[in-house]
Amino acid sequence: MLRSEAVRHDSIILLNDRSIPVNVKRNPKHEIYESLAGVAGALGHPHRLELLERIAQGGRCVDELARGTHLSVANTSRHLQLMRRARLVDAERRGKQVFYRLAGDVEVVALLKALGTVGERNIAEIQSVMRDVFDKRDSQEAVTREELVARLEDGTVTVLDVRPGEEFMLGHLPGAINIPLNVLKQRTVELPKRRTIVAYCRGPYCVMSFDAVATLRKKGFRVRRLEDGFPEWKSAGLEVVFGVAA
Repeated sequence: MLRSEAVRHDSIILLNDRSIPVNVKRNPKHEIYESLAGVAGALGHPHRLELLERIAQGGRCVDELARGTHLSVANTSRHLQLMRRARLVDAERRGKQVFYRLAGDVEVVALLKALGTVGERNIAEIQSVMRDVFDKRDSQEAVTREELVARLEDGTVTVLDVRPGEEFMLGHLPGAINIPLNVLKQRTVELPKRRTIVAYCRGPYCVMSFDAVATLRKKGFRVRRLEDGFPEWKSAGLEVVFGVAA
């Protein structure tokens, strides 16, 4: 008998010196949990969470993501490939560049939101940061998406996007004015003082909208923050505008 032939003996298949049990009952729950553990493992690095926040603003190439997160291109690429294997992101080659986008805006943004909610509730270090950093910068209650939608319909609010211009181009709230945070102090003349301003940025842990609120309040503006950011607005199915605002 050839060595490569399979021989059944006492419920064992002998194939090239490998022993594989016959009629092993599948455990579907274990298989699902094993796959979910792979997704959880892909989330288990701060650089990957930050990359997901950046990708949630819109599809980006590896070089852009590396510059934005201050990582090397090689390190960025490794993180992205791991998240791609976990089906958190999709990749598309355009010429010499590979662009990444979320593998389902609604689901991935919801997953990140759930992760943050658990952390804020159960982890003392996160609670300390929220209290000592975020709450001190702006203790006023944030504007909900529902409230902002109503005020946009009434025309009683000015929406301010303080993200970089390239992220604004990838998608923004309807009617939003884009003044990146790093030039906000020089461009406050473009904002109305008699209307409430609602500022937003990348998401709930992005400090840009907090800093924008602090800057504008010092100059006498009526300003509040949106409760989260652009990705949450988009994943909620609300209107999104692409390119330069009219």
